[in-house]
Amino acid sequence: MERWTRAMIRYRWWVVATWIVLLLTGMYATSGLSDLLTNRFTLPGTDTARADSILEDHFGQKTVGSFTVVVKGRPGSANELLPTVRERAEAAAKELPTGQLAGVQAVSDAIVSATIVSNLEPADAKGYTDDMRAAAGRIPGATVYVSGQAAIEHDLDPVFGHDLKVGELFIAIPIAALILAFVFGTLAFLLPLIFAAAAIPTTLGIIWIFAHLMELTTYLQNLVMLIGLGIAIDYSLLIVYRYREELRSGKSKEDAIVRTMETAGRAVVFSGSAVGIGLALMLFMPLPFMRGFGIGGLVIPLVSVVCALTLLPVLVYFLVNGLDRVRIVPRRVIESRDSEYNFWWRLSRGVMRHARLVAAVTTAFLLLLALPVLWLEVGPGSNKGIPQNLEGVEGLNVISDAVGEGALAPTALVGDTGRAGGVDETAVRAAIGQLEQGLRADPEVAAVKFGEGSQYVDPTGRYFHVDVVGKSEYGSPPALQFVDRLRDDIVPAAGFPDSVSVYAGGGPPSGVDFLDVTYGAFPWLVLGVLLLTYILLLRAFRSVILPLKAIILNLLSIGAAYGLLVMFFKWGGAGAVGLISFDQIEGWIPVFVFAMVFGLSMDYEVFLVSRMREEWDKGHTNEEAVSAGLAKTGRIVTAAGLVMFAAFMGFVAGSIVGLQQFGFGLAAAILIDVTIVRALLVPSAMKLFGRWNWWLPGNVARILRVKPSPLRRPDPVPSPGGR
Repeated sequence: MERWTRAMIRYRWWVVATWIVLLLTGMYATSGLSDLLTNRFTLPGTDTARADSILEDHFGQKTVGSFTVVVKGRPGSANELLPTVRERAEAAAKELPTGQLAGVQAVSDAIVSATIVSNLEPADAKGYTDDMRAAAGRIPGATVYVSGQAAIEHDLDPVFGHDLKVGELFIAIPIAALILAFVFGTLAFLLPLIFAAAAIPTTLGIIWIFAHLMELTTYLQNLVMLIGLGIAIDYSLLIVYRYREELRSGKSKEDAIVRTMETAGRAVVFSGSAVGIGLALMLFMPLPFMRGFGIGGLVIPLVSVVCALTLLPVLVYFLVNGLDRVRIVPRRVIESRDSEYNFWWRLSRGVMRHARLVAAVTTAFLLLLALPVLWLEVGPGSNKGIPQNLEGVEGLNVISDAVGEGALAPTALVGDTGRAGGVDETAVRAAIGQLEQGLRADPEVAAVKFGEGSQYVDPTGRYFHVDVVGKSEYGSPPALQFVDRLRDDIVPAAGFPDSVSVYAGGGPPSGVDFLDVTYGAFPWLVLGVLLLTYILLLRAFRSVILPLKAIILNLLSIGAAYGLLVMFFKWGGAGAVGLISFDQIEGWIPVFVFAMVFGLSMDYEVFLVSRMREEWDKGHTNEEAVSAGLAKTGRIVTAAGLVMFAAFMGFVAGSIVGLQQFGFGLAAAILIDVTIVRALLVPSAMKLFGRWNWWLPGNVARILRVKPSPLRRPDPVPSPGGR
């Protein structure tokens, strides 16, 4: 590290020039990145994917790519409206590539609906919503809505954009700037922004390359910017504070930078690796949209580590001394914080004097917060968790009141008889009749569309297609339970010949498949992340106990966040603070919260414990090492955590329940981690473990190629001032 850092300083102008080129290249690539990203959501290897494939290839439509024109007139006017609705729906279908009118029907005495199908994904179809609405026009004496999943996504895009803009511009950025200005105390608070300005566009430039090779989600840019800013703040705080400390000890500027990189720079390498392992969890999820987030989660910490090892020491060399001359916070405040015996030192000593009590109370409190996890109910999402004043949602509600909440996301049953003309065979016809009877007898089914104005059999006679409208919305528990009955009971009871395969796709089945695929893989990937993290921290901390302690405390933070999600959103606490209460937690949220919180929490853990390890290696006692480590990094960890807390709370300020749950879960976990865990539980636990904290057997040390840490060692060096 010393040789590397001196080389960076020696060739500092080349380093700056290289990063300028990377920045400009990244910015150029980023300008075209949005066009390469998508909102497509696929479920490879599932019945939903098989049904989608057959519908697209043989019926020219997708289970989720349809629009519904809903017309509400006066009572008794439905039959009068039918010809006009058909005409308007045909005009709207012409505005949609591959669009075709699949059927028009009166769903009540006042409401007529028309279904327009296509083979487009909602992400592609939504761009034609305005043209279709213009073509549908107005009908005197009636209200016209163009709805469907694609139309609702179109209506939600500006809501997403507004919510994210408000969260970033009016909550996250102002609070982050205030915290950074106070913590740095000088104009040096600009350093993390320069760091982020280099690392984030470079990362997005790399993602631009991946976007040509695989399917990546639109919201990946938001993740990269959020995590990139957090990491930039973390690393800049750690490096600048250590550099100032080395300067105060009398070192020259270059020697201070070198010593900073030998200590804090080493911590950054392990920290970035830990963050990358946590976020890369999603790279191995068997869903393309999650793998896209895994790409970003892996690339941004790696780029940030490279930036911290190359550009950051050069920025410190050029800028920090000059920026530190412009104080924002009074000198006495800065000096009191830089004191060896500051608030964090006093707190750690107080905690360790009552270590058993503090450890017991904080552990019990976190377990109590985590207890509601037993009532955690995940779901695929809901249209009830989005603003209800959008045209697409208003149309959905009109038809839902008339037919059933599952009207816009029906179950699509697709049968493959195995050969042309197979649908006409007597046994197949009889089984289809039995299937219809079984469906109509189910209490969750509102309507069964067997050829009622829609295409039922493909031109070859091999495939058949049936739409089943549910009484409940696609993501609700009754709808999901219906899918189990459909697949396990209703379809087998129909008695199809062995050569016939029947696949259930569309609304509720896609939700079931999403949850099954996600949570079939998630536990195993979590186990892999825990093992890799333990091995990484085993080498970073040169200890058997400390990595295990770090993992357990992180799991406590995440468990408490999951519990708070249940308490607030399922048990009604959200309504008391202006959020949207909802029974289910959207299925992607626990996965994303785990990956992001585990990575960021390990970031803080590495900063804290690496400094404690350094003090222990100097010969101080366990208690002195813990106190000194917390005194010198506690404010850094807390400030970094509070900045991320503010960023995550920006999501909570939105109007969409999924983003509220996501932001709340992240904010709660980070706040718990940097207060209860880092300030109270870590020092109390390390006091109780004593010298066992630092134990690394010789045989393990040889495998890791590091020095062993025996339990016995020479007498400790007295701390300064006899303290």
